[in-house]
Amino acid sequence: MTLEPTVCFKNLISSVNLKGNNYWKRFLFEFVLCVCVCIPLLLLFLYMFICSLDILSSAFQLAGGKVAGDIFKDNAVLSNPVAGLVVGILVTVLVQSSSTSTSIVVSLVSSGLLDVGSAIPIIMGSNIGTSVTNTIVALMQAGEREEFKRAFAGATVHDCFNWLSVLVLLPLEAITGVMRLMSGAVVESFNIVTGENGPELLKVITEPLTKRIIQLDKAVIVGIATGQEVLRNKSLIKVWCQTRIMVKNVSIMPSENSTVQTTSLHMHSEKCTHLFVETGLSDLAVGLILLASSLLVLCTCLLLLVKFLNSLLQGQVAKAIQKIINADFPFPFGWLTGYLAILVGAGMTFVVQSSSVFTSAITPLIGIGVISIERAYPLTLGSNIGTTTTAILAALASPGDKLAAAFQVALCHFIFNVLGILLWYPVPLSRLPIRMARFLGEQTAKYRWFAVLYLILCFLLLPSIVFALSMAGWQVVVGFCVPCVAVLLCIVVVNRLQLQKPHLLPWWLQTWDHLPLWMHSLKPMDKIITRVTLCCRETRNNDHSRTSPEDLPQLSECEAEKNLAPLAQNGPALIYSFETETGAVFDSLNGKSSRL
Repeated sequence: MTLEPTVCFKNLISSVNLKGNNYWKRFLFEFVLCVCVCIPLLLLFLYMFICSLDILSSAFQLAGGKVAGDIFKDNAVLSNPVAGLVVGILVTVLVQSSSTSTSIVVSLVSSGLLDVGSAIPIIMGSNIGTSVTNTIVALMQAGEREEFKRAFAGATVHDCFNWLSVLVLLPLEAITGVMRLMSGAVVESFNIVTGENGPELLKVITEPLTKRIIQLDKAVIVGIATGQEVLRNKSLIKVWCQTRIMVKNVSIMPSENSTVQTTSLHMHSEKCTHLFVETGLSDLAVGLILLASSLLVLCTCLLLLVKFLNSLLQGQVAKAIQKIINADFPFPFGWLTGYLAILVGAGMTFVVQSSSVFTSAITPLIGIGVISIERAYPLTLGSNIGTTTTAILAALASPGDKLAAAFQVALCHFIFNVLGILLWYPVPLSRLPIRMARFLGEQTAKYRWFAVLYLILCFLLLPSIVFALSMAGWQVVVGFCVPCVAVLLCIVVVNRLQLQKPHLLPWWLQTWDHLPLWMHSLKPMDKIITRVTLCCRETRNNDHSRTSPEDLPQLSECEAEKNLAPLAQNGPALIYSFETETGAVFDSLNGKSSRL
């Protein structure tokens, strides 16, 4: 009898149909198998998944860390709030760590090169940039459309919350300075003293493995950002890990009747033992090697995690877990359930010390349907709070001269997320991120390439364009962004009126059908991508084919149609559902058909 761990609970449940002593023996055997084999393997894959995220962050820092430090050097550009926001996004995407970008900001503020008011937009940008990790993780579930739709929606709800919060709070902060004033008042009212480092609960488990692979000197990035040109040619890869300084008092007798006390310093350094110490490779080469290997491990562990979870959480077990996780408190306390989920998300993020790890871990659960997007939303909001508390504890461990600045910057991060929750959670009608994420999930279910386009557009292309415009001054940025935002708002308002009260609109706005198809549908782009994909496949097949048509077995017309039909349906760029009518797409923001 061959045992497959992926069907542990399936065998366990099916054994209920047996009778007599054999039933109890098999029941006990299957239970021991699941406890001793399946669950340890699940924990092992989860451990490797978290470690691969850590290595992925190190790979991005090696590949783009010095570039990130150079971006922070231009303090004149950072004084522009929009430019500061974009810098925060780009740097956090480059280094894949909001804690690294926040530590750079803290160093700039404490050294006097950047004021707190200019640092707040960068903190907002780092909040957006850190959400790219779980969006990348969602791409790994693109094999199943329904799972991909749920996973992508669950991942992008974090993005939507951050973007909406920035759209409201960035102008408010630029005009009133409310977060700077609130954090400054808190710092002045408390007698804050330097404390110990915050707890690193997860790193105690992961560092024994990750430190054997790579160790980085993050002080190099901070030094480049603060203008220390001597560090520009220094590698980010650590060579010397521990340096101990021993002080000894030595008595010297220059003559017989006199004794002189002198102090001698002895330095003892230990070389690091990770894989890439003194390999002779450049930072970029090591970064690319780690990037490829960590992505491979990440994808493998994620696929195995999903397969195990699908096998373990099925049937009555899955239904029971879904009811427990997605259930609300009895009336009239049902509204407290979401706030309890926020506390759970904050606590779990505090334990794992990373919002990216927590949100990336729940993304597969959202994809397989164990956690609903309504429950994932407050968990994500709590994760935002949890990662700021970790930053606050880390700031409290700063030296005395940097303590006030570090604590105020970390407190601004906390206030930003709290204000965002107050804007987009308490009132059910204000929970726009859920509806926006569902809409994005629907689009990725129709067009799988839309997910890649979304990542490139929101985290690279659009921030880069805005940053280039900010180099010309804030007037150019305002002149470009304000009309774009106004046009988007007008389109949203017109779409709502088309669906609910079209008689209030003039005849030429009651439908978008008179516009070219590419302006109100993704179908033309999908056709182009499909043709390019099919052409690449045909070219590759022709290059690798070594068999002539005469050598192939002859099939009947019926058999040929059966073989070709699945290939047409499995095309990654093809649409799996028809649009409701010419030029109309499904709009999950309101559950109806929209014109644009």
